[in-house]
Amino acid sequence: MAQAMLKPSLQGEVEADIEIKAPATKFFHVLAVTPQDVSEANPENVQGCSVQRGEMGRVGTVITWNYVLDGKLQVGTERVEAVDPKKNMIKKRMIEGDLMKDFKSFLFTVQVTPKQGGPGGVVKLNMAYEKIDENVADPENFLQMGVKMFKDIDELLMSKE
Repeated sequence: MAQAMLKPSLQGEVEADIEIKAPATKFFHVLAVTPQDVSEANPENVQGCSVQRGEMGRVGTVITWNYVLDGKLQVGTERVEAVDPKKNMIKKRMIEGDLMKDFKSFLFTVQVTPKQGGPGGVVKLNMAYEKIDENVADPENFLQMGVKMFKDIDELLMSKE
């Protein structure tokens, strides 16, 4: 009798919702226009970033990041795929770097939604990816780094209020 073998999916998504106290527009501004502030907020994970091509907040901009993941210094270069200031949404695709040793594709989508009738909001972080093979773990560690980074950005913004 033949038995079907299920292959593990190489494509997947991980996501998290992070509540913030800072205004949604200010939080989005850091991600889209002043990402250099991320290293001020979260220096243990993000050492810095630099624009390689383009202008911050614009589609097509290429940014290289120096960061620490699982105790190891890493480098990643991403391209801004979409920016929608009305929806406080930005999409970035990782195009080269350490992460791409394990993934064929990696797309970050971040949307910051204001709370109705009050300050703060919710940041939705989504990471859609395709692994190079089934031996690669889902990027939960990268997601957790993102959650910590967003909480630290919120704290930094609230300290400046």
